[in-house]
Amino acid sequence: MPVVPSRAATRSASPRWTRDGWLLTVCASRAATQLVFLIYPAAVTVLRPAWQMSAAAAGSISTGFQLGFAVSLFGCSWLADRIGARRVYLASLVAAAVAATAFALFARSYRSGLVLYTLVALTLGGTYTTLIMLIADRYEPARRGGAMGWLIAASSLGSAVSLASAGVTLPRGGYPLAFAVASGGVVTGAVLGWLAMRGVPNVVHRRGTHLRFRQDVGRNPAAVRLIAGYVFHSWELLAMWAWTPAFLAASLAATGASAGRALAGASYVAAGFHLIGLLASATMGRLSDRLGRRTVLVWLAGASAACSLVIGWLVAAPPAVVVGVGALYAFTALGDSPVLSVALTEAVPPAFLGTTLALRSLLGFGAGAVAPLVFGVVLDATNPPGIPVVWGWAYTALGAGGVLATACALSLKREHA
Repeated sequence: MPVVPSRAATRSASPRWTRDGWLLTVCASRAATQLVFLIYPAAVTVLRPAWQMSAAAAGSISTGFQLGFAVSLFGCSWLADRIGARRVYLASLVAAAVAATAFALFARSYRSGLVLYTLVALTLGGTYTTLIMLIADRYEPARRGGAMGWLIAASSLGSAVSLASAGVTLPRGGYPLAFAVASGGVVTGAVLGWLAMRGVPNVVHRRGTHLRFRQDVGRNPAAVRLIAGYVFHSWELLAMWAWTPAFLAASLAATGASAGRALAGASYVAAGFHLIGLLASATMGRLSDRLGRRTVLVWLAGASAACSLVIGWLVAAPPAVVVGVGALYAFTALGDSPVLSVALTEAVPPAFLGTTLALRSLLGFGAGAVAPLVFGVVLDATNPPGIPVVWGWAYTALGAGGVLATACALSLKREHA
């Protein structure tokens, strides 16, 4: 296990950012693994009657997944600082493939779905922040935003494929077939991830005696503000993705579509939103290399907050209006993800990056875990039993996070981001 004193020592050997074979393979692995992340939200309209769930119960499964993912991210990121990102990444891929297969085979009720989907989340944390660390080691800062953008874009591609596959599989084989396809994606991602890591060293950054986490991270204004911004960003983004397929189905039904057409149409439109998120990630990370992290974060967070405050009240609007606002929402809500990540890699010492990502993940995905449940509770409280027709208040709860994320971005000093 090579131990290096700092990232600066390896930066001179890092390649200039290009869409090289290693990055493309890593991104393909990430896209395939991502198939399981949104398969439950895509199927929730079918699962609610099949598993006899209220909106709050349906939201609790998304909450269980997000909480499990937050715990996993925390533990795996902390461990990666100590034993190396590559080692944690590969172990997580194997565990995720096994857990996803079990979910596809045995999730057949609310209880089994909650337990097994949470188990999947517990295995997946080591496949995300470890890649952020590996990219930070491999690419110089002037090209890191672009590389990080492609990683987040790969997640959007996987989510789009997941939702599109749900549109095909749910009418034909129900949720068991949809779950099986998603599980196959995780297995494929594990194989690709192992192929990408051949020849990649397992690096552990040495912590000098002059470095202290409390001082270099806890009292680092840029790091604190970036972590807080990520927490509010996650509150808005993760609940938005969890409930958007159901919202789109309700919107299409409100304009006269049959139940089957509304379900399929919602899956395809939501998949399109993730493709728009792919474009946002691929371009906004690179744009932040040119304009600065703070500038991009401020504009994206502000626009996303505005979309949260508006879109829920448009449930009965013409589909073209809903899709137009939703497309802007998808672009702005996801576009700041790579920028927040790359800014953090530049704000903290390399030896504490894994631990900092662990703390950020626990707080961010913890907030993102609670948000879908809060959304469901607000939805239940503002609607009579049955298909919800009032969505504005639930989305307004998400908009509060977007407003606070904007405030955090505005508070950053230009020289730090």
